[in-house]
Amino acid sequence: MKLRTYLVLSSLTGIGVLLICLFISYSKMLLTIEQLYWLSAITAGVGLLSFILQYLLTKPLEKSIARITQQTIRIAEGDFHTEVPLIGTQEFKLLAQQFNEMSSKLKESFDHLHHSETARRELIANVSHDLRTPLASIQSFVEALEDDVIKDKETFQRYLNTIRLETKRLGGLIQDLFELSSLEAQGEVFDPQPCHVDELLLSTLESFSFHLAEKTLNVEIDLPDKLPAAVMMPAQMKRVLSNLLQNAIQYSPVEGKIILAAEEKGPFIRISVTDEGEGIEAEETSRIFERFYRIDKSRSKSNGGAGLGLAIAQSIVELHGGEIGVQSTKGEGSCFWFTLPIYVSR
Repeated sequence: MKLRTYLVLSSLTGIGVLLICLFISYSKMLLTIEQLYWLSAITAGVGLLSFILQYLLTKPLEKSIARITQQTIRIAEGDFHTEVPLIGTQEFKLLAQQFNEMSSKLKESFDHLHHSETARRELIANVSHDLRTPLASIQSFVEALEDDVIKDKETFQRYLNTIRLETKRLGGLIQDLFELSSLEAQGEVFDPQPCHVDELLLSTLESFSFHLAEKTLNVEIDLPDKLPAAVMMPAQMKRVLSNLLQNAIQYSPVEGKIILAAEEKGPFIRISVTDEGEGIEAEETSRIFERFYRIDKSRSKSNGGAGLGLAIAQSIVELHGGEIGVQSTKGEGSCFWFTLPIYVSR
């Protein structure tokens, strides 16, 4: 039974009971037959009018319920793009508003689920590619050694070195995957401490002294006279800075310049690494922090790793409550930056 029918029947029942009571009351009164007929006719007319008004007044209620029912069916079919109009009584306006909010949250959840599924497929495809390439290389070299086709010692040693390098590359990829999964699952105890940024910059820079000298790169450090301590886990933030510095060295031209800078920005310290490399296309910058995303579409091992470094850096920075980003113009170099909250003593 429809709600409107139920309400009309309820109203009709009430009117019927009232009319019966009135007719019984009229019969007990000292009225003439003509007066009794007139009162009965008027009472019946008022009852009929009341029934008609009740029927008309419940129509908007039925329409409001029908609109919500229709939207429920569309949501069940996977359509989250339409909304229930906020019309009708106050209660139905509130119900429609809550329904629209629920629909919006469901849409966000399904979009997130779809994005996660797409990311999962891309992850499997990328991991398969990056594992298959070194494994195939190792297999071919091992088979060559097993078949005893390598006679001279120099070639034999070169094959062993290649196997060692490919094995090391596999180990690095697996370690990066483990670190990224651990960060996303928050598997490591997060215990930040107040640390000085200048010490972080200098210690990281010292680790790359050989690579900088190999390309004859000039490094400039731009620090203010006074810089407050930042809240961080030093080992993790060195991982972030090392990744940015490694990329800057890799893509910088020989005898180029790299600038390491830090400055106070409100409640944060902003650290940046600027290079004079080829720069990044505008459409690439929005995806560069995605897992396995590489500007080098061929995914060749000569130009970087598996594309996990920046994703790991982003996870670490966000874990610290900061932000990470890039400013780049094609042909003019890139500036990668991240922020850390300033330490406030209690």
